[in-house]
Amino acid sequence: MTDLLFYVFALLAVICGCMVVANPFSRNPVTSAMFLVLTILCLAGLFVLLHAFFLAAVQILVYAGAVMVLFLFVIMLLDVKAEERRRLKLFGVVTGAVAVGGLGALLVRTIWTSNVGNELTPTLEGETRLLGTELFTNYLLPFEVVSILLLVAMVGVILLSKKELK
Repeated sequence: MTDLLFYVFALLAVICGCMVVANPFSRNPVTSAMFLVLTILCLAGLFVLLHAFFLAAVQILVYAGAVMVLFLFVIMLLDVKAEERRRLKLFGVVTGAVAVGGLGALLVRTIWTSNVGNELTPTLEGETRLLGTELFTNYLLPFEVVSILLLVAMVGVILLSKKELK
């Protein structure tokens, strides 16, 4: 039963993630944001199946709650005109295709070279203190890099949403 739920949550997460990027139902960015919420909920379900209850709760509270409110606020601040959303730029299409191809090749290589299913011994199962210790000792640099990246993204959004100064 757990394996079936894992595959269902994983499939739903992939489908909803694709719907965030290429939504055939609507070109409204709010619809894409709602599919992102569904993706986050599916990932929280995967965390529950992995007995990482704290991560699942944080996933729902922080990402599905606070970050999505911030995303919706930013979407409303940007005030993207409909004409600008409909145009496809060749540079964007080419760089997107190259990025997707590179990530796909990296994913296939990783799956091909890893021993999936042979070494499933979780060492941080459900322990918040161990997770925090691991995050702030062995993974401190990636944590700080992600923090700076999020700060730069927020500053960029503020600059993009800023109207012309008089």
